[in-house]
Amino acid sequence: MTFIRLAGIGRSVRLPDGSRLDILTDIHLEIERGEHIAVVGRSGSGKSTLLNIIGLLDSPTAGTYELDGQPTDGFSARDRARQRGATFGFVFQQFNLLPRRSATENVAAPLLYASGRQVWARRPAARAMLDRVGLGQRLDYLPERLSGGEQQRVAIARSMVRNPTVLLADEPTGALDVDTGSTVMDMLERVVAQSGTTLVTITHDLSVAARADRQFRLDHGVLSPLTTAELPAVTARRTVA
Repeated sequence: MTFIRLAGIGRSVRLPDGSRLDILTDIHLEIERGEHIAVVGRSGSGKSTLLNIIGLLDSPTAGTYELDGQPTDGFSARDRARQRGATFGFVFQQFNLLPRRSATENVAAPLLYASGRQVWARRPAARAMLDRVGLGQRLDYLPERLSGGEQQRVAIARSMVRNPTVLLADEPTGALDVDTGSTVMDMLERVVAQSGTTLVTITHDLSVAARADRQFRLDHGVLSPLTTAELPAVTARRTVA
């Protein structure tokens, strides 16, 4: 069942000289629930803009975006914020952890904006999520005591603690070495598969993209499918442990 549908999406901005810069052009994309898709592109290709539109952080200037069958163009700022918090989790290349807060406190932070029992149960929920990403022995560690891979695991746990329907990952391995990045992707794919979460990965790395169910290239704002011949062979695929 299609959960995200982009039809003719464009994003452009006016430059100081009055000319128009097209960042995205005529994007068509449908994403099913529980699917993992990857979008590959160089810096400046529009990848982050596309991710921001999907995550309701930005609005298109052309086309339509339907989320679970509902057009988003009529959403107010409050509607967008509410839907974003309820539907999406975000993982970025930079971990963006609070430096003076423990791993548990970092993961619990999004639940401060929840309601009812979730607020009061935020620390147990954070500890349980950290255990799921393999950091059950690092609950009280500050970020400075964690390796880069461990910090990204904390960031992933933080993004998943509210059980999002869709996880948007922007260069999730970009700050990690190859081996650590592969380990983090193994863990990320396992956690989202166990939760039934839809995963959208933005990356410049074809080996990361090859792990997805479907792959696309974004080049100068134009989205097109990648062929199997363009992808490296991978042995690690998303599995439920």
